[in-house]
Amino acid sequence: MNTTIRRTDADLDVSHLTFPGVVVAVVGPTASGKSDLALALAARLPAEVINADSMQLYRGMDVGTAKLTPVERASVTHHLLDVWPVTYPANVAEYQGVARGVVDDLLARGRIPILVGGSGLYVRAVLDRLDFPGTDPDVRARIEAELADLGAPVLHARLALLDPASATAILPTNGRRIVRALEVIEITGGVFTARLPEQDDVYSSVQIGLDVPRAELDARIDARVERMWDSGLVAEVRALIGDGLREGITASRALGYSQVLRFLGGELTESEAREETKRATRRFARRQDTWFRRDSRVVWLPYDAADLIDRALVAINQVA
Repeated sequence: MNTTIRRTDADLDVSHLTFPGVVVAVVGPTASGKSDLALALAARLPAEVINADSMQLYRGMDVGTAKLTPVERASVTHHLLDVWPVTYPANVAEYQGVARGVVDDLLARGRIPILVGGSGLYVRAVLDRLDFPGTDPDVRARIEAELADLGAPVLHARLALLDPASATAILPTNGRRIVRALEVIEITGGVFTARLPEQDDVYSSVQIGLDVPRAELDARIDARVERMWDSGLVAEVRALIGDGLREGITASRALGYSQVLRFLGGELTESEAREETKRATRRFARRQDTWFRRDSRVVWLPYDAADLIDRALVAINQVA
């Protein structure tokens, strides 16, 4: 059952609160206001922000990921932005090791780590005891070749036979995740879903979820996509093509970037690319919301509450 925070006059007097040894995560669907809340909390706490958005790890992917500008994040130290080149395949196991190193360092210095992002697996990789199996280059290359020859739906049907639960959770069009699931099954001899055990905390933590009514979220997503286009997303993609974006297994499939690449390749008109970005982002936001709603530890707060920051601080203090 989702936790809610009830407002009382005592709750909103936060001057006496202390937050030793706690890790905070600000989560929720895209366009819900996570970055703004993280900045606001960091202004009230001895805190630093750790990026938990898999696409914001990529250098140069700024406009299309709604990455805060250097000016916007100047007042708060941010970690794990602009880490990978766009040709680098996303690797949650590598992220886990690096991010936990940052968390441990901050806690040792009396700072509060604030994880912020909508990549649910990346958040769980930091907060929970998750062990990720390694990769076998030969197995991966063979399955990727099958993906190229047969297509994602055929491999998804194979996954459904081997691990129905994984097939249900992975879209039939998500070739990268299908390949990884099949690789893990072959390497370990077990099902891929077994790699995501029950919640088992590594740190004392609190997850603050931003609750946005669906109609409002859809409108916010559409407005964000329009701003991205107006802010130069197409020009950003053109520049990144020179850095190898088309060859990037993960980065080239990012929302907005994939659609602009198809526009520049002549598969879509610019108007079609813009509208498809909106539709795909709305679908993605629903999947994000479903992921986080499954976690009973998330404290859901209205994204537009006038006292949002104080209510988040109270929730943090209840765990600290």
